[in-house]
Amino acid sequence: MANVVDTRGELPFISAKRRSSAHVAPRPVGTVVKRSVDLVLAAFGILLLSPLLFLCCSALILFSPGPVLFRHRRVGFNGQTFDCLKFRTMAPDAAERLQRLLESDPAAAAEWKATRKLRADPRVTLLGAALRRSSLDELPQLFNVIRGDMSIVGPRPVTEEELARYAYKVDAYLACRPGITGLWQVSGRSTTTYRRRVACDAFYARNWSIVLDTKIMLATIPALFEDAAY
Repeated sequence: MANVVDTRGELPFISAKRRSSAHVAPRPVGTVVKRSVDLVLAAFGILLLSPLLFLCCSALILFSPGPVLFRHRRVGFNGQTFDCLKFRTMAPDAAERLQRLLESDPAAAAEWKATRKLRADPRVTLLGAALRRSSLDELPQLFNVIRGDMSIVGPRPVTEEELARYAYKVDAYLACRPGITGLWQVSGRSTTTYRRRVACDAFYARNWSIVLDTKIMLATIPALFEDAAY
């Protein structure tokens, strides 16, 4: 699928400072206008998708013993951390499975180091794989939007460890609320590099507009189908 915005060229970044000396605006990108749209869309989404939320909860209770929700600590606007919500897609002993794989499989260890993802991830359950392919596992993040932790559109939420990979472009990430969808997600996330992901986030922070958000939201559904088929 064609990119919503061409970010192949040189991008204008917010700042070249490191995080320790980063100057981030006192309000996130988009301010009141973006936040108002977020609240309306998230509330409408929860209401419209409530049967699907219930179905996912029920399936996890019946077929995947363990907690229904997975809470993972992520970094948000201005470096504030929050619990990013997802439907649980991994086995209860996910950490141990990952450690065993990385210690025994050099190729998997290299893939994990480069992308923080694994194509053949031993931690993911069968039900979890279906939730991930359809992106239904991310529906609980609508509640993160209501709480103000996230936005409908924005950079992909990252961990403290991942944030270091943004290097001098970190201000771009910290200037935004992380998003359920974003420029990177609709620009071939299954095949793109982490470096391009950072470039997309920096471009978004610098060039935010309601028009850009609308383009990204409209491109999200076909991008989901494309990723599911990948």
